[in-house]
Amino acid sequence: MDAILDWIRGHDIVLGWLFAVSVLMLLGSLIAVPWLVVRIPSDYFLGRRHFVDRWRPRHPWLRMALLASKNTFGGVLVLAGVAMLILPGQGILTIFAGLMFLDFPGKLALERWLVNKPPVIRTINWMRTKAGQPPLELPKSPLSSGES
Repeated sequence: MDAILDWIRGHDIVLGWLFAVSVLMLLGSLIAVPWLVVRIPSDYFLGRRHFVDRWRPRHPWLRMALLASKNTFGGVLVLAGVAMLILPGQGILTIFAGLMFLDFPGKLALERWLVNKPPVIRTINWMRTKAGQPPLELPKSPLSSGES
């Protein structure tokens, strides 16, 4: 026990920074996650909308910079969400918000799997109701989303 206390005393600056970052992530997630969640179109998970690249007509370098920025922001949110699974904060919802910004194959299937978890969809729809937005519409079953 003394060894643990000595280690804590020797690393009090690091632990202080970790605590400060944890509190900032908690406060940031309390503001950013609900703001992002209420902006998801209610039919996003039904797969009826086709992806439209609004950045395609822009200059290629600007488009690459915007895509890199969007993916970097998404990656930071995912990493912060993973950290919030241990530290204070809304980990699952922050991971979900980060995934919305990332571009990768299988993204929609992963998002559907995550949002179909009862605690996640319940929390998301509660936030959307508080913001005056309709609840998210989900496919009847994750496996039948491509069937008609």
